[in-house]
Amino acid sequence: MNNVPQHIAIIMDGNRRWAREQGFPPLSGHQKVANEILEPLIEHASQRGVKFVTFWAFSTENWRRSKFEVAGIMRIFRHMIKDRWQRLHEKGVRMRVIGDISKFPRDIQKALVDVVEQTKNNKKITAVFALNYGGRDEILRTIKRLDTQEPTEENFSEHLDTAGIPDPEMIVRTSGEQRLSGFLLWQSEYSELYFPAWHMPEFSPEKLDEVLVEYAKRQRRFGK
Repeated sequence: MNNVPQHIAIIMDGNRRWAREQGFPPLSGHQKVANEILEPLIEHASQRGVKFVTFWAFSTENWRRSKFEVAGIMRIFRHMIKDRWQRLHEKGVRMRVIGDISKFPRDIQKALVDVVEQTKNNKKITAVFALNYGGRDEILRTIKRLDTQEPTEENFSEHLDTAGIPDPEMIVRTSGEQRLSGFLLWQSEYSELYFPAWHMPEFSPEKLDEVLVEYAKRQRRFGK
């Protein structure tokens, strides 16, 4: 496959729906993704020639969920950063985080900063995790970073959370919902969009191949 996107971004939707369909507790979907889905996807993306893969793992709106679910997700994050991200580091994966992590508990903030620093020189593939991320929130924070600078398209991009990361050529939202919900508002201007019906806990390496085949069919004209 010659036409491979440099950057795939994924809106990880359908964890709770998958859990309900399986008759499992709601957190089971989140746990399955953290423990069984992410690492094989990142590895397979690297093998296929993808250089960046972004996962929207927690939005600015997700704090509105029940206290029980949010606390459970925080526990999953702690486990994922300590164990799963360490495994990815050993495999040469560079980790990046976008979003306002200042809202997370301090131990999670520190762990995120530490793992980004630890993996900064890894070259295999860059895995980006959007945590407490919202597209409008990112743009507002970017405007504050610009301060008194006259905004241009170039310097605005340099102050985004994704500075140094190419815009995604393909954005995938699992579970059939056909909207971006503010994900990468600035960066998605010319992204191809794909809305498969399967849920995030079903996102296997074989399904990533389906995404790559779909991308290869697209003709990208960039307004020309």
